[in-house]
Amino acid sequence: MKNIAKQKRSKKRVEIILQTAKTIIENKGVDNLTIAEIAKESGLKRTSTYKFIPTVESLKELVIIDCINDCIDYVKSQNIKFFKDDDLTLVINKIVTSIYSFFESSDISQKLILKYTLNPPINSSCIHDLGSLIEGEIEKKISLNDVFNKSGVCRVIAQIILAIFSLNAKESGKLNEVGKIEASRAVAAYIKSWLSK
Repeated sequence: MKNIAKQKRSKKRVEIILQTAKTIIENKGVDNLTIAEIAKESGLKRTSTYKFIPTVESLKELVIIDCINDCIDYVKSQNIKFFKDDDLTLVINKIVTSIYSFFESSDISQKLILKYTLNPPINSSCIHDLGSLIEGEIEKKISLNDVFNKSGVCRVIAQIILAIFSLNAKESGKLNEVGKIEASRAVAAYIKSWLSK
């Protein structure tokens, strides 16, 4: 999905397609996301839509990437503050709470990423980017230098958070505090196991 549009006019069309897809997901649900519906709602010709987005799966992938990028931007904008007496559990809780706040406020991300059985799955570059963000946030307070493959560990942390949030959203119909608490506990236990090795 990288560089699907190079010219300014083409990029504008892809942006229209992306925004239309988000509107459809938000108002009608993921199951109503089709190329025909995108063409109808956006006013673009179906052939023009197919040129940039050949399948519904590629369209979902584009929206997922956009949502994960929005999540990363949101967490960065929160400028999480850590204090002298913050221990690992508090650090993890602040990071998970920030990611939770994004998903809680993004109905599109909840519907597409958390509640829907993903096809395609979240691509590895998104997980890598979210893991890098988590690594950077943890290392503001706690050194991970002794952790073997700390970037890999942080990618697993990103997957743990998303998996628990997803389970919570599917079971409860909406992401709630239980998901946040369970994700914080699971991540803290996982990272503590690595720090103790």
